[in-house]
Amino acid sequence: MGLVELLLIAIGLSMDAAAVSISKGIQLKRFEAGKAALVAAFFGGFQGLMPLIGWAAGVQFASIVETFAPWIAFVILAVIGGKMIWEARTEENGAEELAERLEGHEARAKDPFRLPELLILAVATSIDALAMGVTFALLGVDIVFAASLIAVTTAAISFVAVYVGHRFGARFERPAELVGGVILVGLGLRMLLEALGVLGG
Repeated sequence: MGLVELLLIAIGLSMDAAAVSISKGIQLKRFEAGKAALVAAFFGGFQGLMPLIGWAAGVQFASIVETFAPWIAFVILAVIGGKMIWEARTEENGAEELAERLEGHEARAKDPFRLPELLILAVATSIDALAMGVTFALLGVDIVFAASLIAVTTAAISFVAVYVGHRFGARFERPAELVGGVILVGLGLRMLLEALGVLGG
């Protein structure tokens, strides 16, 4: 798996965090770089941590399922991407629903940048990266580089997304998640077709 593919995966995985970051920016009366950086640190940190955990689990049985790795990678990417596309087409964002259930329907009336809420959202939006870590183990990807790239990419996109949400409102929230889902499904399909010899590696 090359740098371009890893970068596209990082962008795709970051779209859940981007959508939630946009929703946080909407709630700012004025843009505050410190709060945007806090969001970026939480989302980027957990997006980088989760693949490490998934990789640690996946490496235990990577040799057993090595033959089926392209199929497993395709299924994981298709499921993650399909879920993002589905959530983008529904009325409510999945991570926001989770936050509202745990924090109550008055969450938006409170400080949207409280640490407990950011922690909940960071975990909720990084679960997909956990599954991706398993795929990295199966494909023999350099996990330190991949996790670092995902963390940095997510942090940067989340920071910008807070500003976008503050500046433009919710119009980019669901499109961001839709684009992320399409990227991941497309990558999974490409990897499978390459393994089958349909496309050149």
